[in-house]
Amino acid sequence: MTFRISVDQSDIAFPSEAGETVLDAAERAGYSLPYSCRKGICSTCEAELCRGSVAVGGKQAEGPVSGVLLCRATPRTDIVIHPKRINRHDPTARKKITANVYRVSRPADDVYTLLLRFPAGIRARFRAGQYLRIAMPDGDTRNFSMANAPRESDGVQLHIRRIPGGQFSDSVLARLQKGDKLEVEIPFGEFYLRTGSDKPMVCLATGTGFAPIKSIIEDLIARGNTRQVRLYWGGRRQHDLYLSSLAEKWQSRIPWLQFTPVLSEPDAGWQGAIGLVHEAVLRDIPDLTGWQVYACGNPLMIRNGQRDFEARAGLPDGQFFADPFVSSGNPESTKTITNINAG
Repeated sequence: MTFRISVDQSDIAFPSEAGETVLDAAERAGYSLPYSCRKGICSTCEAELCRGSVAVGGKQAEGPVSGVLLCRATPRTDIVIHPKRINRHDPTARKKITANVYRVSRPADDVYTLLLRFPAGIRARFRAGQYLRIAMPDGDTRNFSMANAPRESDGVQLHIRRIPGGQFSDSVLARLQKGDKLEVEIPFGEFYLRTGSDKPMVCLATGTGFAPIKSIIEDLIARGNTRQVRLYWGGRRQHDLYLSSLAEKWQSRIPWLQFTPVLSEPDAGWQGAIGLVHEAVLRDIPDLTGWQVYACGNPLMIRNGQRDFEARAGLPDGQFFADPFVSSGNPESTKTITNINAG
């Protein structure tokens, strides 16, 4: 059975097949809705259900009701939704590619960098900050952000944190060798650099959330950026900032970039910032009214950061862009932590 999904206060409408989520139906029809994890955890895709009925994880919701997760909601009737935003996109831009493993390295004991090359003549367009999917042998997928700039479109660099027992990092990644092949689909994600603004930016990361931030900063460099960028990267200990030397090199060479590493459990002799990384931002920039924020990593950091930046520092609505790294694999399970950039 097919149901009609209409968007409140617009002339946008599209069909949904039986068992298809609102998010999947929108993408199939050529529309982009806000989302990140696609697992019903990060809340990025929350919207208002104005009319109609949907099933969400075995439960039923009847409109009008707010806080409906469009990545999990499957229509049971014709529905009317009011999402945070909806835009047209080109559904043909997404590609499935058989990529070749070019290099696997470990900048830290629990972090891999994986370099994939595409076959000769194959290019993949993506925006700085977006992610791809890797197909698992069992048919499941894992999501990882691209760490390279979009101009490097003949391959991708991924930063992947090893999780003990992780289905990808222990069962797949640890055994990869140069020349092995992986099936990838690219690109995904509504987290990407907004190039039409000249506002100063805070780039905020924890752990391997540095990967999409690296893509964004390298894209800004390639574009000849002049807008001010303040990069904050948080971890427990110093080894968690596995590419801090790269960020320090950027700071030494780029006049518009300032880098602040932040540790919550500092090593002996640490002279840098300590505490929660978003609190370090507030100490340095108590007024964020003219800024944009790009945040990646721990979902709690992202939730608290958005709340405090808006409530305490005046960050305007719509100027906080985030990609929380949450559970991957079976959405009913929390055994593996991978989305995005963990195994």
